[in-house]
Amino acid sequence: MTVLPMFPLGSVLLPGESLPLHIFELRYQELLRDCLATTDPSFGVVLIARGHEAGGGDIRHDVATRAHIVAHRDIGDGRFLVECVGGERIRVDAWLEDDPYPRADVRPWPDHPEDSVAEPEFSELRDQITALYQLIGKLAEAEGSIPPDPPEFSDLPAGSGERLFTLAAQVPMGQSDRQDVLEALGASDRLQVLTDAIESVSDIVRFRLQ
Repeated sequence: MTVLPMFPLGSVLLPGESLPLHIFELRYQELLRDCLATTDPSFGVVLIARGHEAGGGDIRHDVATRAHIVAHRDIGDGRFLVECVGGERIRVDAWLEDDPYPRADVRPWPDHPEDSVAEPEFSELRDQITALYQLIGKLAEAEGSIPPDPPEFSDLPAGSGERLFTLAAQVPMGQSDRQDVLEALGASDRLQVLTDAIESVSDIVRFRLQ
């Protein structure tokens, strides 16, 4: 196990995703300083189950993502703009005191290496995402707003689990669904969770089109 600084948020960071942050709370200013003093500046990003981002006292999930700091900029008054990229999935074994900032005992939680998804299933998933974007585009036109850019399927990771995370990041689903994608035991379970989420969002868009 490793003691890792943790950053509770109201949104889920999936592996491979970019995460821009505005650091202004004193506790997270200290977290950032401590991270930057290490050889691998990183911290865990975890979804808040109940509560708020600012002030503490929140209840958190136990499956999170390690965020690697790739750039930071001091913008004055102790505030920083930070760019991060989601790395490995982690599981929280124990939450420690929030002193001086949230911390937890964590361990890597990789997918089972033998759990994979076949290419025809990926092809079907891409078709489902494309169809969802077409529905959203029709809704945007009906409401007089700008349709979203089409999904991007180039340069996908080779591994099934990582590829599913990359595709999931393009689906406009709620944070609870994103957490379910993160917590899926392996690639096959993640595919099912993602397929269900796409269908739920599609049903909502169809209802609004009516």
